[in-house]
Amino acid sequence: MTPRINPGILYAVIAYTIWGLLPAFLKLLKPLPAPDILAHRILWSLLLLVGLALALRHGPALRRIVTTPRLMFALTASATLIALNWLCYIVAVNGGNVAQASLGYFINPLVNVALGVVILRERLGRIELIAVGLATLGVIFLAYEQGGVPVIPLTLAFTFAVYGLIRKMTPVDALDGLLIETAILAPPSLAWLLIAGTSIAAGPAWPLLPAAGVVTAIPLVLFAAAAKRVRYSDMGLLQYIGPTLQLVLAVAVYGERLRAVEWAAFGLIWVALAIYATGMVMGSRRATASPAS
Repeated sequence: MTPRINPGILYAVIAYTIWGLLPAFLKLLKPLPAPDILAHRILWSLLLLVGLALALRHGPALRRIVTTPRLMFALTASATLIALNWLCYIVAVNGGNVAQASLGYFINPLVNVALGVVILRERLGRIELIAVGLATLGVIFLAYEQGGVPVIPLTLAFTFAVYGLIRKMTPVDALDGLLIETAILAPPSLAWLLIAGTSIAAGPAWPLLPAAGVVTAIPLVLFAAAAKRVRYSDMGLLQYIGPTLQLVLAVAVYGERLRAVEWAAFGLIWVALAIYATGMVMGSRRATASPAS
């Protein structure tokens, strides 16, 4: 009998591929400043998500969430984190720092590991400790050479890691959770566009703005659905798809030049990820080979 493939893996692969190619779309929105792009992503995402929720009759589930303070508190926290993540990412991409953004998402899986230890009380083996140590060394090396903390990579890594952890620990459906998050962010987004936003006429072709909602909402729904079905550590491995595509775009398409120190930092983190992935594969094989108790 052919084993069933976990659908969560497929959801994660699609989500990370969309995120990996996202810089190409954001470049098209560049005539608008980063806060305007963020506001449009939130508002158009909300419209799309409301339509999906109505079509799928998620009203009762949404009412349960909004009347449960614990869930609303968690989703307010996750909404704040994902908004910070989006804003930092947009600033990085449209500022010509796609490679720096990709570094953040290369670091992110190892931040997931650290959060698993601190928050979920997961235990690390020797291989995982070596991997985390090497990645930390890479970040420290980069910070030393830059004369300060690498703000873009660390902001992206930590905001998305904590966001994913909150969503994993919050018992809400992927679509419902994202709808509530965007609804929380919608009022300040609309206020920004009305008070300080740039005229749409000065921005990109208007059909691109609704598309911003699609490329924002769909991968996040898929990511949240995958996080419920796939081990958190495995999600970290699948995430390599996104930053790999981003780095290819940065170097091959946008002509970003990385200094030797940046390549060295990438190298240390790639070695750390390779060690971590090897350890996971070996652990999985040992578990499969062990007789059932």
